[in-house]
Amino acid sequence: MAALEAKLKQLKVVQQRREARARTVEGRQTRREELRRKILVGAVVLAKVEDGSLEEALLKTWLRPAISKPADRALFGLDA
Repeated sequence: MAALEAKLKQLKVVQQRREARARTVEGRQTRREELRRKILVGAVVLAKVEDGSLEEALLKTWLRPAISKPADRALFGLDA
């Protein structure tokens, strides 16, 4: 009986590890997808600015309150 309980406990630990690993993999995939969405949206917005469909001044109006790091602000030509 003790051997069965030990085996059951061991199987539960293995199952918990598998579930934790699956959650980790799922979390990574979610973060990758979110990053890809942001990159694609950024690329579209920048392309619209470049082709004149979107005014750069409007983009900067959106960016000013959203970007606070000086290096990031410099990247977009925003006032420090």
